[in-house]
Amino acid sequence: MMAGDNETQRIARLTPLADVLARIDALVRPVEPRPAERHAAVGRVLAEDVVAPTSRPAAARALRDGFAVRAEATADASSYAPAPLVPSPLRVDVGDVLPPGTDAVATLDVVVVRDGRHEALSPVAPGEGVLAIGADLRAGETLRQAGERLRAVDDAVLASAGVERVMVRAPRIHLVQARAGRDAVLEAACALIARAIAAAGGWVQPGDLAGALGDASADAVIAIGGTGSGRDDASVRTLARLGRVEMHGIALSPGETAAFGLVQARPVLLIPGRIDAALAVWLAIGSPMLARLSASRDETPAATARLTRKVASPLGLAEVVPVRIRDGAAEPIASGYWPLAAIAEADRWILVPPDSEGYPAGAEVVVKPWP
Repeated sequence: MMAGDNETQRIARLTPLADVLARIDALVRPVEPRPAERHAAVGRVLAEDVVAPTSRPAAARALRDGFAVRAEATADASSYAPAPLVPSPLRVDVGDVLPPGTDAVATLDVVVVRDGRHEALSPVAPGEGVLAIGADLRAGETLRQAGERLRAVDDAVLASAGVERVMVRAPRIHLVQARAGRDAVLEAACALIARAIAAAGGWVQPGDLAGALGDASADAVIAIGGTGSGRDDASVRTLARLGRVEMHGIALSPGETAAFGLVQARPVLLIPGRIDAALAVWLAIGSPMLARLSASRDETPAATARLTRKVASPLGLAEVVPVRIRDGAAEPIASGYWPLAAIAEADRWILVPPDSEGYPAGAEVVVKPWP
């Protein structure tokens, strides 16, 4: 797509959402893996499986406070006929390595001391109160797989396992406002998408559109605003001048003026500046594009709920509909244009496919998390 600088950006046709996603899948390649310190990698998508370097624990350890004993020596113990423990057992605390020749930890109330001699009042089974060798981890065991996001709990597990560095795919995304100057709505939309990118494991880099499109170090560019036919809208023409526009106009409501293209091999997503349209395009297109860049295998958590009332949607357009979950049911709260109050009220969203006129009240729908 090429246009003169004085021409108005016009949308010739709306590309079906499924075709846009298929094109992204065909053109966008995962970024190169990068090493990262384990703690800094939390939230990033792993590029390689993470395996346990050694077995943990390397020696049997106490799982409770008590006395390290040989279980066989307590087999016939009872309160009426205590079993003598010779030699006297050693007192151990949680985490202590078991002394040689012992295979269980008797609780403090099971062992009594009489006249300097230790006696067991009840039997203790082999392995009772003990963390066996390799019970936590086996050397070579896979802890997290490539394509999975590293979670905070994984950081704790890997630290305990002795893993210091991991390989991740963390796409560097230039996120820019397409129009210069202060604009509260554009700034709010940018902040929203920036948080969504960071939550999905990407690095956000600010800048201007022309500079971002020319930065070969970036993995992708996302621009907010300037996608329509307004007098100051020029983001699509800028992309056409510096790269290639694959499609301008997407059959998605809200968000019809969005565009997708490339600068060399780097994907570029142009998102409308309205907050509702920006959010809808991110949920339906931006998030899948970032997942493709990071080779993520994590699926968006989803559940089903029944609609409290009818959802009407225009044929030919995929529609993102915000909903609110109450008592397990989904209440649609906006359609087409989303007022700010509706955006604040929503906590899930549904997608109405383009071949549907909507859903009747009581229909079971798939609901996905709201940012």
